[in-house]
Amino acid sequence: MGKWVGYWENLCEIMYSVEVLHTHTFLSILAKLALISQASAQRHSRFGGNRRFVGTEQNRRPAVMKIKGTEIVETFAEAFPVSAARLIVTTVNEEWCRTAAQVTTGYATSVIACDCEAGVERYLTPDETPDGRPGVSLLLFAFNRDSLQKALVNRVGQCLLTCPTTACFDGLPLGTPGVERAKQIRIGGHLRYFGDGFQSSKKLLHRRFWRIPVMDGEFLCEDRFGTLKGIAGGNFLIVGTDQTSALAAAQRAVAAIADLPEVILPFPGGVVRSGSKVGSRYRKLRASTKQAYCPTLRSITPSALPPAAGAVYELVLDGLTAPSISLATRLGIHASLGPGILQITAGNYGGKLGPHLFHLHEILRDETLPK
Repeated sequence: MGKWVGYWENLCEIMYSVEVLHTHTFLSILAKLALISQASAQRHSRFGGNRRFVGTEQNRRPAVMKIKGTEIVETFAEAFPVSAARLIVTTVNEEWCRTAAQVTTGYATSVIACDCEAGVERYLTPDETPDGRPGVSLLLFAFNRDSLQKALVNRVGQCLLTCPTTACFDGLPLGTPGVERAKQIRIGGHLRYFGDGFQSSKKLLHRRFWRIPVMDGEFLCEDRFGTLKGIAGGNFLIVGTDQTSALAAAQRAVAAIADLPEVILPFPGGVVRSGSKVGSRYRKLRASTKQAYCPTLRSITPSALPPAAGAVYELVLDGLTAPSISLATRLGIHASLGPGILQITAGNYGGKLGPHLFHLHEILRDETLPK
């Protein structure tokens, strides 16, 4: 796989746009990839993705950008359309808000193996919630609306219905730009049957709520939830001299992104250490370690890392809009820069498979975005 290193870079995230559990879909992706010529692949940077070059074809050199001594590779992140929903969860106090958020967004890092990708958008004050209690806004993303509905019914039913004092409201109600009645998904309308005939409903304006009796009172859940076409797979990689420096940089980036609206970081603590590629020498394994970015393998396999690199961490971004992901990328990169950070790069598939391209140089040069 060595000659395909740049070609496959971060390609496991293609599963943002397909149901990988269906073998025929997975095989169709591989067939599509096979059509991309090796000559095109060779134009990709050995650090991942396409670089822009200046000079003649015979004497090409990549455009160079350095910020605070860190090289910003001329490349882009390639992301994919997904279906998105927003849950507004309220509880009696902030402690139970955090518990509800933690369990509802658990095991939701990547649709490669999870039913959805999910994370905390931000925590809400009582004056920001429908019932005047502390709350949290959660974003959830799946391949399509059917998959999203199934994931939400399971997660709301198993994680929020069971959690003390919770209520669950639609965070993308009708009237939100882009939300259509025909694209709503039913959540409370399915969970109501847990009430075993004792449930009741109440309609306020055009919104229906189900009241499901439970042992501490009632679980209030909205009948239908709006959906939007979101984006999954935005990313950037932080290449550091050692684990301590790289992880500290990743944590600074996560902190800078944490309170931004419309975007989440679905991986543990917002950070990915196990970068992967599609395929494996083991036939039944769909994804395996991205050896070109593993510092310990530098002596036995082709490496995409600078000689001094000792650790790499990746931030994966899911969002409701392209501008929200661009802003998060810009703020995250600027926050990550510092001692021991050699390089910032990104994962892509050469622009062949995803319609959303986030060029690092363009984002960092865009003066309309804050630093």
